[in-house]
Amino acid sequence: MRIILFLFIFISTLSFAQDKTPVKRDPYLQAPLQAKPLPQKPEDKIKIIHADKIIKDPAKYEGNQYFTGNVQIEHQGSVLTADEVVLYNEENFVKAMGNTKLQNADGSVITAGEMEYDGNTQKGVARKNVVLTDPKQTIKTDILYYDRLANQAYFNTGGTISDSQGNVMYTKSATYFLDTKMIDFVGNVKIDNAQYIIEGVNIKQNQNTNTAEFFGPTTITNRANPKNRVYTERGTYKMGTKEAFLNKNSKIFYNDKILTGDDMYFNQITGFGKATGNVTLDDPKERRYIKGGYGEIFEKKDSAMMTKNPYAVKAMEKDSVYFAAEKILSYQRPDSLDIKIKKSFLRAYKKARIYKSNAQGRADSIAFNETDGIMHMYTKPILWSGEKQVTGDKVEAYFNTKNENIDSLKVIGNAFAISKVDSTNLKDEFNQVKGKFMTVYYEKNDIKEARVVGNAQSIAYVDDTDQETKKPERIGITLSACGIIGALFEERALQIISCSIGATSDTYPMSKIEPSRRKFQDFNWNTKDRIRKWQDILVDSPNNEEIQYTSDNELFDKAQKAIDDEKAKEEAKKPKRTRK
Repeated sequence: MRIILFLFIFISTLSFAQDKTPVKRDPYLQAPLQAKPLPQKPEDKIKIIHADKIIKDPAKYEGNQYFTGNVQIEHQGSVLTADEVVLYNEENFVKAMGNTKLQNADGSVITAGEMEYDGNTQKGVARKNVVLTDPKQTIKTDILYYDRLANQAYFNTGGTISDSQGNVMYTKSATYFLDTKMIDFVGNVKIDNAQYIIEGVNIKQNQNTNTAEFFGPTTITNRANPKNRVYTERGTYKMGTKEAFLNKNSKIFYNDKILTGDDMYFNQITGFGKATGNVTLDDPKERRYIKGGYGEIFEKKDSAMMTKNPYAVKAMEKDSVYFAAEKILSYQRPDSLDIKIKKSFLRAYKKARIYKSNAQGRADSIAFNETDGIMHMYTKPILWSGEKQVTGDKVEAYFNTKNENIDSLKVIGNAFAISKVDSTNLKDEFNQVKGKFMTVYYEKNDIKEARVVGNAQSIAYVDDTDQETKKPERIGITLSACGIIGALFEERALQIISCSIGATSDTYPMSKIEPSRRKFQDFNWNTKDRIRKWQDILVDSPNNEEIQYTSDNELFDKAQKAIDDEKAKEEAKKPKRTRK
């Protein structure tokens, strides 16, 4: 009996003529009737497979036939089921209502409260609690437009897309390409995951490769630590491996720091990131940033590295400190006394340079404890303050963290301090003090005092004030040697305030001290590499023209000439022996 009923329904759908009243379609399905010629082949027609009832009521559906009860129709391999279906036979068009379900040949399924389907264009519209599922994801929305020929689905009324990876996407508008499993989001998009949240505009997501492409401002936020996030305006994100490839106006926020660059990479699992081009690593808490051509960050170690002409700027209230080298590292470590407190460190390797308004220096490497204000200079360090120069095997500088000035220096091994006697002239006159170890004290941002321990020696020019002219008058040079020397750097003089342990000290008038004794053998006054402005640190050496100083040997030469003349006279008085 059921077979007979089915045949009756099937034959009726082919033979009953429909009214000519055009069906009221969704605008998405509207097209001139003449532009859609009727199918020529029987297999192109929508087929009724089953229905409990076939009805034709002039007062309902403009007199078109409709089917009720477990209705099942088929077209081009896709099967539509519903509680009720209206068939517009001449237009090859159906409207389905109640528990509608479209099973497509590719395995995708659409369920909705109602559907419209055009067999000629193979386009359809699903409404009311629409759900599209396939092996890759589930789409939920109010209205879904789908095109079986193009094999794509589209919605613009807001919806969610859930995939097998646990991602949930919220968007106003999206197009899903069923062949390539690509989702093209338009407008504001939010992708929610257990580990991160992606928010942006104009995102394309490939469900086969589990990759998202960004074509507008987009942010990837770490759910566990929302401060750690990635921002870009053009990039690619591998959602499985949590790798971001960023190409335009990009920033990586991590541990209260910000990394920017022309092209960037970041792995949210390992916490490793890198950037090339115009790279900047900004640390607002430390008020310090580093610039260079290439940079790397290690989020879990809270460290970073910058190369390719890098330099760092430590901003201070009244002054700033500039660092440069071939490589600069920055990192944070817990305080040994309190692990809740983190200390910040900066290290500059190979040909390191530093500039501060009252102190400039260079060494093979520099290590700076930013928290405690301690700076170490290793391997041939040299530090200038005004017209004073300090060198040694190692230099340690101690900054006052409150007023941000240098309080003191420690010079360890071959300590040597040089001061120009008078910076207003080019005379070859330098006060010098040296020894094994030296502590240098600052006052008002300038070197004021030095304490030298171990084989301490000094060369100091001595002046006195002429009572008539009230101008300084050169007395001579004092040579001192002690176990410990205390020296005071004054405006034009090096005053030896203490000389203890095996002390010897002699003052020689300028006429009595030869030029070779006015400088220590390892005298190393350096004007070629002297850093005068902060931009000088951007090169290995400013390569200044060496300053040529003039020696004032007039008194010594005159006295020496007098001695030589006297010797000559004495020689002349001696009787001459003649050989017989």
